[in-house]
Amino acid sequence: MQAWVLSISNGEFDGKKKSPSVVLRAHGVLASLLDDGVKAHKLAFNPARGIELPRKPRKTKHEYLTMEQLLAVAEASGVYKPLVLLLGLTGLRWGEAIGLKVKDVHPDKHRIDVYKSATQVGSQIVVGTPKTHEIRTVMYPSALDKVLDLDKPGNALLFENQRGGYLKHPKARTGGSWFAKACDAARVPRMTIHDLRHTAASLMVASGANVKVVQRQLGHASASMTLDVYADLFDDDLDTVRERLDSQLFGHILDTFSGKLIQKSDK
Repeated sequence: MQAWVLSISNGEFDGKKKSPSVVLRAHGVLASLLDDGVKAHKLAFNPARGIELPRKPRKTKHEYLTMEQLLAVAEASGVYKPLVLLLGLTGLRWGEAIGLKVKDVHPDKHRIDVYKSATQVGSQIVVGTPKTHEIRTVMYPSALDKVLDLDKPGNALLFENQRGGYLKHPKARTGGSWFAKACDAARVPRMTIHDLRHTAASLMVASGANVKVVQRQLGHASASMTLDVYADLFDDDLDTVRERLDSQLFGHILDTFSGKLIQKSDK
């Protein structure tokens, strides 16, 4: 399995070197299928797990939309408005969102069960487990109840194309995609659909969510991964802590000479 991954990366497989993103996508699909084999007791273990994988180059800076910009892009997305809002407010990955069925949404608790992901491989859609291969439950704002179509049968896809099938990923930044057109109409810089996940993270942090909550919502393997990916967002926490400490100290003066905390009224 390790040799297979290397052959894809260096071009031995078909004579063309592949980017880390392509290799990771191919490995994810195969690993997910082999996971099903283990669950069905057809395999003793999954040989695709625990191997060394290429790392994607980290972006120097993520692109985040403000709430106002997100709402503007959603309005400009037409029939895709509910999908854009869900992605930008929950942080679900594209494949997780388009893999959702109506029965996965629980409006009474405003929770969504995420246990499948639909990945586009060429012209085909392959359904497997989420990226971290763990089922999770995420929240969604109650305002989305007004735009999500939950009146369909439980086994129907929450977001579907005109034939009731899976939606295809809009091409990144290309003028012909519906998402690029929505960005243009909303007068925001063109971005990828995955940047809506980053937007959700920024909005959650701005609302006061701690790193563990953000990790759980996004489905990261660890809190350290969340901190690594969104270090720029949590840098602002230093100012938040300072402001809260200042607030708690209001009405007091710190005597720098004696090190004692003295009430203003005592002076």
